[in-house]
Amino acid sequence: MKIYPIPAFGDNYLWLAAAGDRALVVDPGDAAPVLAALDKHSLRLDTLLITHHHADHTGGVGELKRLTGARVYGPDDGRIEHIDQVVREGDRIALPWLDASLAVLEVPGHTRSHIAYVARDRLFCGDTLFAGGCGRLFEGTPEQMWHALSRLASLPLHTRVYCAHEYTQANLRFAQAVEPDNQALLARIRRVAHQRAAGEPTVPSTLADELATNPFLRVREPDVIRAAEAHAGQPLTTPVEVFAALRAWKNDF
Repeated sequence: MKIYPIPAFGDNYLWLAAAGDRALVVDPGDAAPVLAALDKHSLRLDTLLITHHHADHTGGVGELKRLTGARVYGPDDGRIEHIDQVVREGDRIALPWLDASLAVLEVPGHTRSHIAYVARDRLFCGDTLFAGGCGRLFEGTPEQMWHALSRLASLPLHTRVYCAHEYTQANLRFAQAVEPDNQALLARIRRVAHQRAAGEPTVPSTLADELATNPFLRVREPDVIRAAEAHAGQPLTTPVEVFAALRAWKNDF
């Protein structure tokens, strides 16, 4: 399986996974760059995977389906058009041509129907988990998002995290405000700066990177708790409370 990032909208990544001459694309918010990537790599589109309903993740679905006949999988959400098969928690999408099946995880928080896909050690998580951060809570609760992130955090450490946006530098600036003495974080900030200076994507990351540097996965760490309490101006007694305080802080950072 080869995976290529397709840049779109300035900071989105539409992910293309290919084997042989076939491809799937995750969250095709725009058809044009997908068609260009298929042509560049001499691929034909077989499958579209949707994580949630936002337009920057779904805007190209109709045109791509019309032009290629690709089969569309997505969550149970009437706001998403053109879905051929609704998938839910525990479902598996078998793609023999890819020599892999994709497990479906329900991860509400960013939206109420958000899902993620896991293929072997690759996680396509949309806007739930970002490199160094997490998505805003547009429709879900802190409890839901913390539960979703905890589920993703339980995957193997070598899992590669294919999130949908190039937000890494901004996320790591916030992470440094939370944990200024985290040496793994400082090393990651330097590495990411080199990547961006070279015009390279900073994703995928690994789950090991996220557990070492992403404050939203580190809400049980004493330094993270202290920073969140200081910002919130009150004691925080549960991981959900710490997460909620961090998310509120990041919203205004």
